[in-house]
Amino acid sequence: MLIQLAIRDIVLIDKLELHFHEGLSVLTGETGAGKSILLDAFALALGGRGDGSLVRHGEAQGQITAVFDCPHNHPARLIATEADIDIDGDLILRRVQVSDGRTRAFVNDQPVSVQVLKAIGSTLVEIHGQHDDRALVDSVSHRAILDAFGGLMPEVQAVHAAARQVRDARQALQDHRGRIEKARKETDFLRHAVEELSKLAPKSGEEEALAERRVVMMQSEKVAQDLTDAFEAVAGSASPVPVLSAAVRKLERRSAQAPTLVDPSVKALDAALLAIDEARTALQDALRAAEFDPRELEQTEERLFALRAAARKYDVPADGLAALRQRFVEDLASIDAGEEKLGALEKDAAEADRAYVTAAKKLSAGRRKAAEALDLAVQAELPPLKLERARFITEIQTDEASRDASGFDRVEFWAQTNPGTKAGPLMKVASGGELSRFMLALKVVLADKGSAPTLVFDEIDTGVGGAVADAIGHRLARLAGRVQVMAVTHAPQVAARAMSHFLIAKEGVRGSDRVATRVVPLEASPRREEIARMLAGATITEEARAAASRLLEAATN
Repeated sequence: MLIQLAIRDIVLIDKLELHFHEGLSVLTGETGAGKSILLDAFALALGGRGDGSLVRHGEAQGQITAVFDCPHNHPARLIATEADIDIDGDLILRRVQVSDGRTRAFVNDQPVSVQVLKAIGSTLVEIHGQHDDRALVDSVSHRAILDAFGGLMPEVQAVHAAARQVRDARQALQDHRGRIEKARKETDFLRHAVEELSKLAPKSGEEEALAERRVVMMQSEKVAQDLTDAFEAVAGSASPVPVLSAAVRKLERRSAQAPTLVDPSVKALDAALLAIDEARTALQDALRAAEFDPRELEQTEERLFALRAAARKYDVPADGLAALRQRFVEDLASIDAGEEKLGALEKDAAEADRAYVTAAKKLSAGRRKAAEALDLAVQAELPPLKLERARFITEIQTDEASRDASGFDRVEFWAQTNPGTKAGPLMKVASGGELSRFMLALKVVLADKGSAPTLVFDEIDTGVGGAVADAIGHRLARLAGRVQVMAVTHAPQVAARAMSHFLIAKEGVRGSDRVATRVVPLEASPRREEIARMLAGATITEEARAAASRLLEAATN
């Protein structure tokens, strides 16, 4: 529900902060005091159309902040979560209107698009008025309202699931048909490609290995002679090993005579001989690796060039040739076995379609039963609202050829305003006042079945009085027992039933020649005085005060 509304620099409002509670809250005041300004500002915070003219004259921008307390599983929080908005605590919707027409939107102080703000706002508040085009006027929403009233969500979800199965089955069938058709056109090419690639038998990583081996063999010719010369110097006839070995033996025989002189030299010569032996081993290994058959180089190059030529031909990396061959094999298999699989997919699609029709027909039957109950419930609310000669009709048109994820029913709320007149869509045949009262009757019936947690009614009592106004007030109070209700009203019978009463008035700004809109919460005596004013007009009489007291007393009983 709405717990706080703060407005800064919007038209005649310079600074305003209101706190709201559960139940019915009314806003009253003389014509032109600024009630419509307040609602326009509130609508702006909910994602309504921005307008630079809303900014108070002389200011660069205006701002509206609406704070809501709603359950953790409320749809508004789900939408905010999908938009990566932190949802801890209250939901704070804020809209900044710049005088040049630009606007900025925020939810919990995080910038959002106006579309996200509007999506969240629509789940939190519904605004109904004589000329309103936001709440139940969209016939697309009527089907969802009927489903909520009838408790048909399991059936709706079953149709959603069946529609998804139909979509998936048809997509799989379409994809397979397209693949078969494409494969058929390429059969000759595929068979030739599979034969060629099978003969080539490419392997993953083969190109890289062949390229490395080719480089080694090509370089071997250049370094082989140098390796041979080095090996000859180390291990050939000119090797220093015999001379060094003889020198070591001579020194070892003298070691006992002068060990301090001989031993270090022997040790160093032994290390040199060991190093020469390691060098000989390394050179032997290098010479062995450098040895190759020229025919091996030729074969390696032929294989490498064949792989690269195939890669260019089929426009894939050489390492992708094996996978390409497998894909071509599968395409050929699809041609050979395609008809069998195609028949199975067609069967699946037909079965999914039958399941959808069964689920949709069950939902359609539930909707017709719910429509009868809804019509009766709304009809019972109409006589006290001066609509005793009117009829409320839930019109359902079923077309099995026109399907969507919610079935094949088109639902629209109709009305017959007088006997003998032609029934038609509620939004077209009802006048402004009648439409508001139809809406009130609907909301009373639907309040605990999918309604937004806050409902706003803007002067729905215009043009009525006495018993009808009292009936409107009674129903608003009943409705407020289930959801938060705010009403802008001129009817004292409605105002008397409120739990919270706010007076909207214009007053001069001290030290300035301009006026500003002020909103004051009323208690006890001031509230009785305002209701008396609503009864009597400009001159408040004692009779009016007494009548106001009686209205307040009757409302509490």
